[in-house]
Amino acid sequence: MRVLLWLSLFLALASCSVKPEPILYGKDNCHLCKMTIMDRRFGAEVVTAKGKIYKFDDVNCMINFLNSGYLVDREVAHKLVIDFSQPEKLIEAPLAFFIKSSEIKSPMASQIASFETDELKNQYNQQWKGIYLTWGELTTQFK
Repeated sequence: MRVLLWLSLFLALASCSVKPEPILYGKDNCHLCKMTIMDRRFGAEVVTAKGKIYKFDDVNCMINFLNSGYLVDREVAHKLVIDFSQPEKLIEAPLAFFIKSSEIKSPMASQIASFETDELKNQYNQQWKGIYLTWGELTTQFK
């Protein structure tokens, strides 16, 4: 009987997923501003520890949502952003490299592009001449 109980619990937990899901461009709406997410070079996603997913069209919408107090930090399993150089690819935001430049035309005018590697960030920034921001610096930009 105890084995059956443990097996049931294990199966129940295994069915709960806290994985990101792809943004469906042209179909998904930004949780904060309600605009349809269209540009495949931009976007962000928050996945809670319970598996609820919130999608955003620009990183500033995600940061404003995170700063709203709607969720506490321990409820968040993933904070993800799209890698500008690899459209539609979600990467962990705290590990990403960010550039802010007036040359970057993002959906909600954050002027922020995200990159998976420092090399990609530097490559794009040769044309933009923007400023580099870490995740911590970026989160204070929109408070």
